[in-house]
Amino acid sequence: MTDRAIGVPLRLLLVEDSDDDARLVVRELTRAGFEPAFQRVDTAADLRAALDRQLWDLVVGDFSMPQFGGLAALALVRERGLDVPFIIVSGTIGEERAVAAMKAGASDYVPKDNLGRLVPVVQRELREAAGRRERARAEAALRATEASFSALVEHAPIGIYRSTPAGKILSANHALARILGYGSPADVCALEMARDVYADPAERQRLLDRDVLSDREYDQVETTWKRKDGQRLTVVLYARAVRDEAGQIEYYETFVQDITEQRQLEGQVLHAQKMEAIGRLAGGVAHDFNNLLTVILSYSDMLLEDLAEDAASRPDIDEIRKAAVSASSLTRQLLAFSRQQVLQPVALDVNAVVAGTEKLLRRLVGEDVRLDTALTPELGIVKVDPGQLEQIIMNLAVNARDAMPRGGRLTIETGNVEMDEAYVRGHPLAHPGRYVMLAVTDTGTGMDAATQARIFEPFFTTKEAGKGTGLGLATVYGIVKQSGGSIWVYSEVGHGTTFKIYLPRVDAPLAPAAAALPEVVGGTETVLLVEDVSAVRAVAREMLERQGYTVLEAADARAAHRFAHEHPGTIHLLLTDVVMPDVSGRELADQLVPIRPQMKVLFMSGYTDDAVVRHGILGEGIAYLQKPLTPKTLARKVREVLNQG
Repeated sequence: MTDRAIGVPLRLLLVEDSDDDARLVVRELTRAGFEPAFQRVDTAADLRAALDRQLWDLVVGDFSMPQFGGLAALALVRERGLDVPFIIVSGTIGEERAVAAMKAGASDYVPKDNLGRLVPVVQRELREAAGRRERARAEAALRATEASFSALVEHAPIGIYRSTPAGKILSANHALARILGYGSPADVCALEMARDVYADPAERQRLLDRDVLSDREYDQVETTWKRKDGQRLTVVLYARAVRDEAGQIEYYETFVQDITEQRQLEGQVLHAQKMEAIGRLAGGVAHDFNNLLTVILSYSDMLLEDLAEDAASRPDIDEIRKAAVSASSLTRQLLAFSRQQVLQPVALDVNAVVAGTEKLLRRLVGEDVRLDTALTPELGIVKVDPGQLEQIIMNLAVNARDAMPRGGRLTIETGNVEMDEAYVRGHPLAHPGRYVMLAVTDTGTGMDAATQARIFEPFFTTKEAGKGTGLGLATVYGIVKQSGGSIWVYSEVGHGTTFKIYLPRVDAPLAPAAAALPEVVGGTETVLLVEDVSAVRAVAREMLERQGYTVLEAADARAAHRFAHEHPGTIHLLLTDVVMPDVSGRELADQLVPIRPQMKVLFMSGYTDDAVVRHGILGEGIAYLQKPLTPKTLARKVREVLNQG
């Protein structure tokens, strides 16, 4: 049965010099159900014009015409690259010339005396042409999709690659090249995975042996790679195995995310949290220990005052006092680390502090260590406790000297630094702004990553037993953080170490030089002493009474209130501990001063986490005395406060 096309529009181009023959072709196609819209041409120029004017569904051409034949017409159509069926209809074509026409690109040929064959040929050729066009559209869409997908892969922000089980990289994108530090994907494809990409050459094989890569979904693996320059990278791989028909792995397709910076930031945050927890513990220990040391030091000093110079027991008491002083130094370091000491910051020039300690530093580091300074002129002003800044320099110098047992070079530098957002992104504990940098660099043994991760922990030390407490760098860390700054260490084994400290710059005039300590002077005023630890309260009372003061002794806030309300005479000074079980020293002072407006206030504590100290820094106009107390320090401070205004 012959296919019939009903009412099918047909754009028909006839290359024919006979109107009658053209009408016959049109009549056959119309009878078959086509609706031809046709044009007849009989010259090359007319054919070109017709082809320029529109697209045609079918070209039917006479093989032999007086001036313009079918083969010439066929050549014109094909040189245009048009995929349109060209059917030759002729009464004079022989088999040999028909074969030549088919080789030249004709779709088919139909004798004029057998036009009944024309319709099936046209129907067939139109179907095949439609199929070719559909395939061409599909192929073009596929090429566009592939180009779009290729662009997506090339511009992806994460690395993408395929590799064989043997470790050959089949393809890679630009992001992977950037991650690995190479110039192009072609450079990456020249690498061998285990040898050139994995930090541990055996790591890739261990991952494959674990059979962690399925062929159903992307499995996540974290591992360590290396860049072209040898730098280590922490990466997450999302990988899938692609298998052939036999079930054998043909290749792996993998997405790569560089999480090196993320892991570093997480480590820094975790380290800061750990240090904070250790600091709280250290501060609590120091507080209780300072109360004990107050008793030991104070009674030792008072005993020494009472004993004759040649008393037999005097050397023993001296040794007790020396041990207590050493213990007091440890508690100060613990408080510095825990950021619970009271700082007395002043506006100062770091260059001046470095210059002031240089002579002592040269004796400290020894003759086999060369000490150099590179101090930036016009250095910015910082607001820090000068004694604590000196302690930072000394501790770092001692640490550097110990790292250079065979001698070396110690360099202290200063500079003005602007921290921008880019720097802060890599250092989450820093803040943008203007800073003064203090850098201490040695040419010593250096530290590995594991040691660097722990150097600021209290009591951590790499020195031999008895050679150090492990509090030096912990103290530096605490002082810097409490002063609003940040500290970073850069070190490589065998290449020395650099500590960089950044302290916020301030716009303030330099503080005047500190005055000499006054002579110890007592008095006859009345002091309300509030201290919840009985031993500390007892020794403080005895020290004050030795200086001539009248002491009202209160163990808690209730007793202090009773004295404030009932004592008939003047109370000149409230001397109170900061941290007490029920009411803090600051709260107690706020309650009692309105009752006794002329009463001065002096706070004391083994550590401070109360409002008397704002963020660990002594507030303006607040008098404070750090435990452990001694007769001289207590007497001086009491007299100083009483003499004010």
